[in-house]
Amino acid sequence: MSERLVADLVVERLRAWGVPRVFGYSGDGINAVMGALRRADGDPAFVQARHEEAAAFMAVGHAKYTGGVGVVLSTQGPGAVHLLNGLYDAKLDSVPVVAIMGQQQRTVLGAEYQQEIDLLSLVKDVAAQFAQTVTAPQQAQLVLDRAFRTALETRSPTVVVLPHDVQQQPAPEPEQEHGVVVTAPTWRRGRHLPAEEDLRAAAEVLNAGQRVALLVGQGARGAQQDVVAVADRLGAGIATSLLGKPYVDEAHPAAAGVMGHLGTTASAALLGGCDTLLMVGTNDPWTEFYPAPGQARAVQVDVDGRHLGDRYPIEVGLPGDAAETLRALLPLLEDRSGSPWRAEVEDAVRSWHELSAQRAATPATPVNPEAVFAELSPRLPVDAQVAVDVGSVTYWYARQLRLPRGVPAHLSSTLACMGCAVPYGVAAKLAAPDRPAVALSGDGAMQMLGNAELVTVAHRWRQWVDPRFVVCVLTNRDLAEVTWEQREMEGDPRFDDSQALPDFPYAGYADLLGLTGIRVEDPADLGPAWDRALTADRPVVIEVRTDPDVPLLPPFPAGEQKLDSFRSALDQEGAAGARARALLDTYAEQEGLED
Repeated sequence: MSERLVADLVVERLRAWGVPRVFGYSGDGINAVMGALRRADGDPAFVQARHEEAAAFMAVGHAKYTGGVGVVLSTQGPGAVHLLNGLYDAKLDSVPVVAIMGQQQRTVLGAEYQQEIDLLSLVKDVAAQFAQTVTAPQQAQLVLDRAFRTALETRSPTVVVLPHDVQQQPAPEPEQEHGVVVTAPTWRRGRHLPAEEDLRAAAEVLNAGQRVALLVGQGARGAQQDVVAVADRLGAGIATSLLGKPYVDEAHPAAAGVMGHLGTTASAALLGGCDTLLMVGTNDPWTEFYPAPGQARAVQVDVDGRHLGDRYPIEVGLPGDAAETLRALLPLLEDRSGSPWRAEVEDAVRSWHELSAQRAATPATPVNPEAVFAELSPRLPVDAQVAVDVGSVTYWYARQLRLPRGVPAHLSSTLACMGCAVPYGVAAKLAAPDRPAVALSGDGAMQMLGNAELVTVAHRWRQWVDPRFVVCVLTNRDLAEVTWEQREMEGDPRFDDSQALPDFPYAGYADLLGLTGIRVEDPADLGPAWDRALTADRPVVIEVRTDPDVPLLPPFPAGEQKLDSFRSALDQEGAAGARARALLDTYAEQEGLED
């Protein structure tokens, strides 16, 4: 085809914005753009997922691992609907994604036509910052450029709707005339610093504190050294949100780990004992694990001023980039390194490390899931990329896996959507094919989405410079996180009809796909399994048969308050709950509590 179409213009604009690949699934509503991608000969590349939901997760994963914009492409109707989970993941975790959705021809809209959906109404919440239909060829560049700029500036998903007939129109040349806007594919991040008087006010609060805690989120991505410098100056301890875990060196003696329901006892001690709180780039929702209102004076740093004071009654809000703000704040802080509070925090961190090791070594039937992560920690390559799914696997990641400095790890945190790990891992691997990838999942998430995307892995791995792609599946035949939530929050016994999962041969399935499958039923085999997988010449699925009765106990002291609810529910289960009750009592005893 010699004629340049609007579809070609769209692909050219993607290239102008530096998009290396587009994730998606074809359909008649987007076929003209597919043709343009074919003519573009791989620049950008098109990555076909097995389902549009997985494609959207891949786009989110690309944005999280690279810091760039993820782009996903779908047809109209069901294809567009399937994108919603991934787009909400982007919205709630604040990452830039552009979704390009095909649409039926303009002449049939409003006719209740096949696959006709009011797409702007569909996405008005998830793409609240920008969603627009291209109604004329002259509008295409404008809409695409605004979609990219808005996604980058607001760190959120945006949507471009492209009717099929518009895609097929001849591409216009830029014209200066009334009613036509000519735009440029450009955006630059600006400097964002608080006012000097606000920095001084924040320093006064922090300098007055005797027991300072830092709570660090993903907003500290570019401020890792600055966080440590401020914490060391103040003699403070450091807790992280789940999203902030990769951005604090977990080998630091005052790194207390993840806070919240799935967090560590060290983080609970830190936040429960502090008199001053410095929040950096976090909007973590676990407010019951923050210091009690009135306990601590607080300062918050966030690039988005809308989040200041959103989770805790702060005294000073600092709207600004985390790294620049902390560097400006540091000279104003008094040196309290070596304080008694810092020694207390470091003692709590050491105690937590001892407790986590004790828990990982606690016998279970057949394998304690905590041991899976404890065995991975010393073996995780320093250049690895980690993807984590949602479920009980998230607890063990938060508590047991200590990431080497600089190793990225991502998951669907705020949306907490199951099935993200394998699509995230694929996106990470495509962005850096010379680095090993590790995806950590439960069997529920694999049955929901992961198994299908192993087909994508099998299709693509021979193109990777480093073929290592390890998927670890915790197989307990139970939706364990929800089972333990039912016991904790409702006081209800396990409901087998809702919680039991069908068995599935994950390792055997990997072998059928031409990958390598490893099945582990003995904790003594965990280390050798990880060693084999991390040195393999192809992707590997490690199927570990884990014990669903290992308790998801909140960090103490909050966990102590939940024991009665857990025990009441387990007692209602009778003999079926006896092993879980015994393990719960063992974990309580390890905390120094008797039944």
